[in-house]
Amino acid sequence: MIRPLILALAALTLTGTAHAAPRRIVSLNVCADQYLIALADNGQIAALSSNALDPELSAAADKARGYRTLRRASEEVLAIRPDLILGYPIGPNMVAGAPPGQWTTLGLASADNYDAIEDQIRQVARAVGHVDRGEKLIAQMNRDLAALPKAKRGGVAAYYQRRGYMTGTGTLVDDLMHRVGLTNLAAKLGKPALAQVPLEAMVAARPDWLIVESGSEAVVDQGTEMLQHPAIKSIPRISLPQSWTVCGGPAYVQAARAIVAQLGAPRSKSTAQLGAPRSKGTARQNAPR
Repeated sequence: MIRPLILALAALTLTGTAHAAPRRIVSLNVCADQYLIALADNGQIAALSSNALDPELSAAADKARGYRTLRRASEEVLAIRPDLILGYPIGPNMVAGAPPGQWTTLGLASADNYDAIEDQIRQVARAVGHVDRGEKLIAQMNRDLAALPKAKRGGVAAYYQRRGYMTGTGTLVDDLMHRVGLTNLAAKLGKPALAQVPLEAMVAARPDWLIVESGSEAVVDQGTEMLQHPAIKSIPRISLPQSWTVCGGPAYVQAARAIVAQLGAPRSKSTAQLGAPRSKGTARQNAPR
């Protein structure tokens, strides 16, 4: 496997030297897709990831229509010959046959809090040659978050998923909970970023809220059936599309706004669906399907 090198971008980041904006940019995952669509010119985007059009995984699925999406990434990336690849590290054999240092690449680590999202916006904006757009996007997100009304109710919440998996501390979901005034049950129980919590333990903990993926109220298999068990059925639900929390990005504001709205809604409406249906795919910090 040939490993690409991070060359020109590193120089740009360290020295601030002006470089020509890339003309052919490829994104390799849905997290990078969102930043690229928000910050690059349409003509700069050569291809998006294979999941870019999947509303269950991508918060930018609607905006991704009309762009080329990768199907056989290794072959297509070689053919496109991009001058910037987002979504590094590149998986095994992704660019087999490419000369070392063929492309400039930008790696985006997991954004587990809002500060990390701001940092990634600036990194991508600089890499695609539109620093001003990055600053405008951050300023707008900050205004939107500052304008959020104070939640009418707070309490302890558990992000509870199929098969009894709960999202813990040090995650984007945990950061969202803190922002809107909720306490993550995982912190009270001393659980890691992702832990399987049996139904009996959830009943004993009795959180004030369950945050669930949109569509999880439909029983389709044993994994979703436990979320509708009578023992926890009466716990008020906050419903969010998985695509809003699987990646850091502009969708963070949508997720925060939706949580606050449901915290202020009558209890009978707190289970209303928002956005995309339940995901069938596996996502970072989300329960195995």
